[in-house]
Amino acid sequence: MSQKFNVAGMSCGHCVSTVQNAVQAVDPEAQVTVDLETGHADVLSPLPRQDIVAAIENAGYRVQ
Repeated sequence: MSQKFNVAGMSCGHCVSTVQNAVQAVDPEAQVTVDLETGHADVLSPLPRQDIVAAIENAGYRVQ
């Protein structure tokens, strides 16, 4: 299932990697695309939305 997230607080390429790694830590098979300029993260994963939000927020970013 494809899900879209608005992620606040990203400012560099390292932030993008951190968000990608956070999602893939809870679902290693997830396909994650993060656009730094728009602050959007597109995630293809069967996990419930709240699990992905929790992973991103535990990495230090806010999902709006």
